[in-house]
Amino acid sequence: MDKVHYYSTSNQDISLIQAQYQEFAFQRHYHLDFHIGLITQGQQKFVYKGTSYHAGAGQVVIMPPDELHDGHSNLKSGYQVNVFSVSPQWFQDLAAPKAINHTLSFSELILSDHKTFSQLHRLHELLVSQNVSQLAKDCLPFEGLSTIVDRYAQYVSKSKLQLGNQSVQTLKEYLMANLDQPVRLEQLSDLCDLSTNQFQRHFKNKMGMTPYAWLSRLRMEQSMRLIKSGVCGTEVAHQVGFYDQAHFSKAFKAAFCISPSKIS
Repeated sequence: MDKVHYYSTSNQDISLIQAQYQEFAFQRHYHLDFHIGLITQGQQKFVYKGTSYHAGAGQVVIMPPDELHDGHSNLKSGYQVNVFSVSPQWFQDLAAPKAINHTLSFSELILSDHKTFSQLHRLHELLVSQNVSQLAKDCLPFEGLSTIVDRYAQYVSKSKLQLGNQSVQTLKEYLMANLDQPVRLEQLSDLCDLSTNQFQRHFKNKMGMTPYAWLSRLRMEQSMRLIKSGVCGTEVAHQVGFYDQAHFSKAFKAAFCISPSKIS
């Protein structure tokens, strides 16, 4: 049976997931944040950059933002995972001044590090607990997540992925500002000073998915952020371009294995 619980924290840059997945399979998708998953039981299988990976109990998966991957159980019995969803900017701030003019990433995708796993597992438990003071919850992420930054962070020069005469980041910002609008292919190709065919070809080559699929996921990622910030489902649906609450709820559940009304 699939069971998923999402938790907000006092820091809007950090949220938590506790989940048991058995039948649910994540299709190819990306996140806007880092997802740090602690496999507590079973085995997860996923494809990342064309390579298939397995992660089992006691291992940590660090999935960077904007990278395509899928995910499903490697066993009929399913797998259980605790996840930290952390904004890239929070990690950048944590690493400063080392990250000035550089982008923070991690040297390993899967960590087989018992000490790190135990520390992060304990941190997740404390942030979910009702018996921990608010000040402690405010301070604990800095202490707990510093571990993986100190041990596994690497810093690479900032670079812009180009599509025509625009960066992908500029394109993302444009779409984020127009999620509630019926965006047309011509608008995107004109923005990049490319023909529609050139734009689609370059986009698919660089991003690994169609512009429509990319925009659809961007809408889902933003809807999750809005739901967790307390915006009601009907308003969220309108803000991300759905004019029918039923269709929005169906798309949301297909993406996250949970209804928007169940997000705490």
